[in-house]
Amino acid sequence: MTKRSVKTNFASVLLCACMFASGACGIILEYIQASLASMILGNSFEQWAMVIGLMLFWMGFGSLIQAQVSKKNLIYTFIGVETGLALAGGFSPTLTYIAYGYTAHYSLVLYFFVSFIGIMIGLEIPVIIRINNDFSKELSTNLGNILSADYIGSLIGSLVYVFILLRFTPITEAAFLTAGVNFFLAFITFVYFSKKGLLKKGIFIPLIMVATFCAVLYGYLNNREWNIKIEQPLYDDPIILSHPTQYQHIAITHYKPFDEVRLFLNGNLQFCSTDEQRYHEPMVHPVMNLVSVTTKVLILGGGDGCALREVLKYKSVKQILLVDLDPEMTRLAKTHPVLKRINNDSFKDARLVTMVGKGISPGINKRLYIETPKKNIYTKQAQTQKLADVNVMNVDADKFLSDIPGFWDVIIIDMPDPSTPELTKLYSKEFYKKVKQHLSQHGMMVVQATSPYLAKESFLCIGRTLESAAFSILAFHENVPSFGDWGWYLAWHPDIKKEKIMGRIEHLLIDVPTRFITPQVFKSELVFGKNALFTNSRQINTLLHPALLSIYNHDSWLLE
Repeated sequence: MTKRSVKTNFASVLLCACMFASGACGIILEYIQASLASMILGNSFEQWAMVIGLMLFWMGFGSLIQAQVSKKNLIYTFIGVETGLALAGGFSPTLTYIAYGYTAHYSLVLYFFVSFIGIMIGLEIPVIIRINNDFSKELSTNLGNILSADYIGSLIGSLVYVFILLRFTPITEAAFLTAGVNFFLAFITFVYFSKKGLLKKGIFIPLIMVATFCAVLYGYLNNREWNIKIEQPLYDDPIILSHPTQYQHIAITHYKPFDEVRLFLNGNLQFCSTDEQRYHEPMVHPVMNLVSVTTKVLILGGGDGCALREVLKYKSVKQILLVDLDPEMTRLAKTHPVLKRINNDSFKDARLVTMVGKGISPGINKRLYIETPKKNIYTKQAQTQKLADVNVMNVDADKFLSDIPGFWDVIIIDMPDPSTPELTKLYSKEFYKKVKQHLSQHGMMVVQATSPYLAKESFLCIGRTLESAAFSILAFHENVPSFGDWGWYLAWHPDIKKEKIMGRIEHLLIDVPTRFITPQVFKSELVFGKNALFTNSRQINTLLHPALLSIYNHDSWLLE
C-alpha cells in the first residue's frame, strides 16, 4: 500500500469517525429538545412528534443550504457546524429554562433551538460526504461509509441517552456533555486538516475554538448551580430540594413564615403540608372503614408516604405493600427530614425491594413498631405496639400487577394526574382489569381522579373507564385549597350491591385519629352540584385509544 493511500484511508476513517460521533450527538440533541418540550409544554406524545418532525424539516432545509457552500469552504463549514452545535446544544436547555421562568414566549425560544439544531444537523451529513469524496474512490463507498456511520452512531447515541444520561445526569448537564463531543469533533478536524495544509493559517478559527471550549467547560462546571437559580422563578416559595431522577424531576419548596412545604413532580404540585390532610384522609379513611376486612393493603403510587401514614393508624392491618416506580422518591420520603416530618416517618424500617430478573421478588418483610403512651410497670420504658409488615417495591405498577399473584382487601391508587402517556396507561381499562384481579371479593379500592370541576371531563372519563372494567363506583370530592375541588372514586366488585355500600356509609365510623375527615364530612363529599356529573361524552380510556391523555391536556384546567 502506498503512503498516499494510507493518508487517504486515514482521512476517510477520521471523517467516518466524525460522522459516527456526530450521529450519536445529533440524536441525543434531538431527544434533549423533545424532553425539554415535554417537560415545559406537557403532553409528551405531541411534543416528541412536534420536535422530531420540526427537526427533520429543518434538517432538510440544512441539506439544501449545503449546496451553496463552495468546495474550498467545506472543511470550514464542518468546523462551524460542530462549533455551532456545541454552543447551541449545550446552552439550549439552560436558556430555554430561563425563558420559561421569566418570559411568556418560552415556546419561541424552545422551537428556535429546535430549528437551529435541525439546520446544523442537516448540514453535517452532506458536508462530510462532500469532504470525504476527495478521499474515497467510489461514490457508493463514500455514501455507504458515511451513512452507515451516521446510523450506527444514532443507535449508540440513543442507548447512551436512555441508559446513562437520562439516569445519571440533569438534562442541562447531558447537553453540555454532548456539546463537549461536538467541540472535540471540530477540534480534531481543525488540527488534522491544518497539518495537511488544507486550512489557511490565521488567528480567527483558533480564537473561536478557545472561546467555545471555555464556554462549554464553564457551562458544564456550573450548570447544576444554575439549575437552582433558574428553577426558582417557577415556584412561589424558596426551593430546598431540586432532584432530577430517571423518571421525573422532584422539587420541594418551603415557606418558613407558615412552615408550608410543597412537593412538586415535573413542576406539578403533589401536596401542600398545610392542607394535605384534606387530600389524604378522604382518600384513605372512608375506604378503610367501609371494608369488613382490612388485613392486607396495597398502595399503588403514594411515594411521598402520606397515604401510608394514614393506613398505619389501623391495628387491623397486618401487611402493607407500597408500589412506586421511582426509587429516588421513596428514598427521599424515607430519609429527607422535611418529608419524614410530614409523613410521620411512615417508611421507617420498611423493606425496599426491586425487580429480580424477569420476576418480582417481594423480599423479606420488616415489622414496623410505634411507641405507645403506656409504660412497662417493671422497666418504666415505653411499650411498643406492632403496626404492620411494610414492603416498598420500586417497579412499574402495571408490570407489578401482571407479575405478582395475590389479593388485597384495600387497594389505594394514588397516582399523579394522567398528563403523560406513561401515566395515562395507569388509568386505562386494561390496568383497572388487572387491579380487579387482585382485589378480594369483599374488598374495595379508591382511585385519585383529578378535579371534577377544573378537569370535569377527565374525572368523568376515569369513572366510565372504571365501570367498563366491571367495577361498581361511587364518586366523591373535597375542596383542597392548594388544588381546588378534588375528586376520587370508590370502586368494588359488582356482586356487592350499591345499596349495601350506602348502608355502610350511613353507619360509618372512623375511630382512628384524624385532623380533618369525619363520617359527616365524608357524607357531604358524596354530594355534587346540579349537572356536575353530567356529560354527553361516552369515551373511555384504553391502551390503544388513550382518550384521557387528550382530554386531560386539552379540555382541563381551562378555568384557571
